[in-house]
Amino acid sequence: MQTFTVLAPKLLKAINPNISGIALFPFILVKEKDQLTDKVLINHEKIHFAQQLELLIIPFYLAYIFWYIFNLIRFRSHEKAYFCLPFEREAYANEYDSKYLDNRKPFAFLKYVW
Repeated sequence: MQTFTVLAPKLLKAINPNISGIALFPFILVKEKDQLTDKVLINHEKIHFAQQLELLIIPFYLAYIFWYIFNLIRFRSHEKAYFCLPFEREAYANEYDSKYLDNRKPFAFLKYVW
């Protein structure tokens, strides 16, 4: 899968000043120059690419927003809502495993729904 990592500090700051990277298929946008080669961050975002492709990209973003709003209502906390997203739970749980994407089963994020 061809991806492009791009330095975009102003855009990321406009989206959310607290994030260091984001996967917007086929681009990984990062805030700092040294993050262009951060293997853990890049792997985390590539896990999101796999999720995006499984859900045909646009439905991924809709599901992401749905789960975020659902969690925000449930927990009344941005941080808790974000970290309880099944997409983020999968990515954080496996971001240090450089071979994870080679062995990942389709729709693996479903294991992290509840």
